[in-house]
Amino acid sequence: MKQTNGQQIIQIFESWSPKKIAAKDGDPIGLAIGTLNKPVSNVLVTLDVNEAVVDEAIENGCELIIAHHPPIFRKLANIRTDLPKGKLIEKCIKNDIAVYAAHTNLDVAEGGVNDLLADALQLKNCEVLVPTFAEKMYKLAVYVPVDHAEMLRQALAGAGAGQIGDYDSCSYTVTGEGRYRALDGAHPFLGEVGKLHTEPEVKIEVVVAESSKNKVLRAMLNHHPYEEPAYDLFVLETPAKEMGLGRIGTVATMSLKEFAEHVKKTLNVPKVRVVGDLNSMIKKVAVLGGDGNKYIYDAKRAGADVFVTGDMYFHVAQDAESLGLHIVDPGHHVESVMKVGVVEKMTKLCAHHKVECVFIPSKLSTEPFQFI
Repeated sequence: MKQTNGQQIIQIFESWSPKKIAAKDGDPIGLAIGTLNKPVSNVLVTLDVNEAVVDEAIENGCELIIAHHPPIFRKLANIRTDLPKGKLIEKCIKNDIAVYAAHTNLDVAEGGVNDLLADALQLKNCEVLVPTFAEKMYKLAVYVPVDHAEMLRQALAGAGAGQIGDYDSCSYTVTGEGRYRALDGAHPFLGEVGKLHTEPEVKIEVVVAESSKNKVLRAMLNHHPYEEPAYDLFVLETPAKEMGLGRIGTVATMSLKEFAEHVKKTLNVPKVRVVGDLNSMIKKVAVLGGDGNKYIYDAKRAGADVFVTGDMYFHVAQDAESLGLHIVDPGHHVESVMKVGVVEKMTKLCAHHKVECVFIPSKLSTEPFQFI
């Protein structure tokens, strides 16, 4: 294991939750305060960044904070240290704490906020509720001597090729015969310059996501024994992998009242707001972390019996009621499931990359509301 700097930590994070999948143009994601060009040994993971959270980072010796909600959501005209926002920025800078925000990209990412909420609610057979990003897929076909095929297959899989759904290392192999003549100036791995050479070869075919394309091609070129490998790269016409906001799945059939109690218990909230007949039966559930007011029609079109989301406006709730869509609003703060989720994911990713770093979930609640 080796210590690394902040930039490398964020490169690992963005391999899971890249900026390009953010659901909103202009979403203020990325480095918000400080620098990543420094050693990092401890990272605090939090939903929000306030002064108490920064104090928590200082107490835990954290050089970096990863937050879901951007601490600077709108552009600042000035940084006044006699006002709360300026004071927060000042405290971070004085204590050399960088703050990185992963907002809607973490909502969209597989294993991100919405998957964590769906898992907490024990939804089954989940799909994306609102597709926002489709990743182009390719097929790589490469020809290699039989004796080197397994080594190349492993290198391609290690670079991310051959991932199909819940399977990895997927490939298809066809045996054949390769033929070539090395010309003057060549340095053939097999055969002689000026002589026609025939070699038993296999064609390895793997699917490659656009985000992995360059890494896979580098792995192929670096591990192929030939001086000039023969390969083809095709754009696939099959549907691209979709990612997006929210999830929709199923639960064991229960009444809306029973389901609301289930939401309270599993998301650990004291109260929920409910729209609809409490005796109605619930089977299909849509969930979207944060403010889901824009998406009631998407939930209805997807066949949801109930939509679990936060910050529901009065008139939007009336619209949902008229649609026959039940609502359970547990508040915005349930997105705090990301704290433990991100810690667990990043701990695994850093171990895989042999990077030594400790990730700490914030113990503080940044919920501004109290229920009495």
